[in-house]
Amino acid sequence: MSGVTLSGIHHVAYRCRDAKETADWYARMLGCTFTTAFAEDHVPSTGEYDPYMHIFLDCGNVIAFFELPNQPEMGRDPNTPSWVQHIAFRVADREALLAAKAHLEAQGVEVIGPTFHGVFRSVYFFDPNGHRLELACDIGTADQYAELGRVAPLMLDEWSLTKKAPKHAEWLHKEPMD
Repeated sequence: MSGVTLSGIHHVAYRCRDAKETADWYARMLGCTFTTAFAEDHVPSTGEYDPYMHIFLDCGNVIAFFELPNQPEMGRDPNTPSWVQHIAFRVADREALLAAKAHLEAQGVEVIGPTFHGVFRSVYFFDPNGHRLELACDIGTADQYAELGRVAPLMLDEWSLTKKAPKHAEWLHKEPMD
């Protein structure tokens, strides 16, 4: 057991191209509230000179962004597919998911989905900085979540040995007929 006791995520931080554009986009597209801005010429943790604007947005949890005008243009890790790194936000239910998709598409945002994941459905899209975002609504039952918890260690152990997808939760990928 660890000597650390966590009580949740304080915030997650990503880089952005333009702090104002990012704050405005998250407010307009996702209803996030811009709450706080920090701007410094020196990084508090390292002391190095690197002027930045650090913005915080409330979306039920806090997401933050850094605009770094003196750094090279931001990019993605070329060895990681664009679908891997993403931020997933929870929405209340399928109706909210479909309404959000319609809202985003009406604003010109290209949206993938809804995608069925067994215990949740989600849609995917990109913010103006190129960060992949997901909106997800939980649809699983208590029994399904219990079964996933039961097989999780078995799946991880098998994956660790074989690097092949274990089939313990294959039922997740069989979409029911609505």
